[in-house]
Amino acid sequence: MTPADAEDVVSFLARNRFPFHVQAAPHAPDVRAGIAKGRFWNEDTQGYWVTQDENQIGMAALEDLQEDDTPLFDLRLEESHRGQGLGVPVLRALCDLVFHAMPNTRRFEGQTREDNIAMRKTFLRAGFVKEAHYRLAWPTSDGGHLASIAYSILRQDWENGTVSRFEWEDLKF
Repeated sequence: MTPADAEDVVSFLARNRFPFHVQAAPHAPDVRAGIAKGRFWNEDTQGYWVTQDENQIGMAALEDLQEDDTPLFDLRLEESHRGQGLGVPVLRALCDLVFHAMPNTRRFEGQTREDNIAMRKTFLRAGFVKEAHYRLAWPTSDGGHLASIAYSILRQDWENGTVSRFEWEDLKF
């Protein structure tokens, strides 16, 4: 995506609901304001269209590209394309993009809410490992908070087609 895609981004975000994102129903003026501040393309963030048969069915933004060696992503699929198993190939394509284009990247991370079971399963199916469970860290539209769950994939696992596990409860008392 480039700044020339601004109105397509506005249209995509404003016509879909994203119940597991902080802003579940983006409004066009808010999206435009975010774009004006560089929300989807700047030194630290780059947006990409998710396409199927040359149609735009979603978008992904890679974030924290300059800050460290662990970029994050934000993925949003059009409502009519959810629940069709597209998440795993999209995540794998994002991993390919990140690890090929960014040779210093050691890990690639994403987060979701604890109640987004579909995305949590997608992470696991794509070879990501749960690394953190941030209790009451994700604000909800009703003023509440849910846990934010972080997953990542290591470069070495992506290269080798493996999944490195670790012991959650490594300290006993």
